[in-house]
Amino acid sequence: MENGFEMIQIMDENGNLVNEEFKSFISESLTKEMYEKMILVRTFDRKAISLQRQGRLGTYAPFEGQEAAQVGSASALKERDWLFPTYRDHAATITFGHSLPHVLLYWNGRMEGCTVPSGKRIFPPAVPIATQLPHAAGAALAEKRRGTGNAAIVYFGDGATSEGDFHEGLNFASVFKSPVVFFNQNNHFAISVPIEKQMNSRTIAQKSVAYGIPGYRIDGNDIFAVYFYTKQALERARKGEGPTLLEAVTWRYGAHTTADDPKKYRDQEESLSKKRTIDPLLRLERYMKNEGIWEDEWADQVQKEAEEQIEGAVAEMEAFSPPDVNDLFDHVFAEPTWTIREQKEEYMNQIRGAGR
Repeated sequence: MENGFEMIQIMDENGNLVNEEFKSFISESLTKEMYEKMILVRTFDRKAISLQRQGRLGTYAPFEGQEAAQVGSASALKERDWLFPTYRDHAATITFGHSLPHVLLYWNGRMEGCTVPSGKRIFPPAVPIATQLPHAAGAALAEKRRGTGNAAIVYFGDGATSEGDFHEGLNFASVFKSPVVFFNQNNHFAISVPIEKQMNSRTIAQKSVAYGIPGYRIDGNDIFAVYFYTKQALERARKGEGPTLLEAVTWRYGAHTTADDPKKYRDQEESLSKKRTIDPLLRLERYMKNEGIWEDEWADQVQKEAEEQIEGAVAEMEAFSPPDVNDLFDHVFAEPTWTIREQKEEYMNQIRGAGR
């Protein structure tokens, strides 16, 4: 219990249900679906890191350890909802139907990586911290005024709570009762800054009090808690009752990005210990074994299919036509300004002189 905000669990670290209220809603098919989705995105994450190390992908932001937070929350969305990701929420966007090859293209610096399958409402990843929160509040308000019943979810890390956009987004959404879920993944570090140096409040969930909206602190490695509490928050939003702040307490094992060295500021033994105890996939595996629905052959097949799907995506990404250098200049304004024209001419002369 932190300042009145209890850590909410449905399934503990050993895979035991600790909240019987949800037992009737947890079917074998739902459980296996969640496991399959988490295997897919974890395999994707590891492959992306490998590609970056081989020089086949640009700088990459890994998420291993946060699969339950992202997969569970994105699984609660409906088809016409909105998803506003950060640069680290590709597990969420993939779960919501983003194209694997296009996610890889994004990490290769291609503008095509920001395009999503037709009909999908996924914003391009926000690299500036917290700027997506007001966007989500506004898009959700537009849906409310249109009477569509659609809602939005917006992702952000613990460091984003120090930005003005965090407070502006929550204040705007609370005043206008925008149908939006503010989904925080509390990884305990904003790059190298630990959360106790980031804020004086004991939890992120308690920040909801200032805006008069519900706030919940959930175990972000418990996929059932994430899924059902996100689903409840979205249902509340659809009924016109306004936004909810969810703090999913989790732990990312790896670096901030592939350009970062976490050993300089974080105890790696602590990460290894957490991987053995609170890992979201291991926890769900333990639950399935407790319930007698785990099958080694099935799990092996799930892993094999994930690897095949990702290898196909890599092949498609690498077969993509080479980037057009004109894109750097031609899409800044509808009509290029004289400054853009001069910059383009100067750059083109440089690359011609270099024989490229």
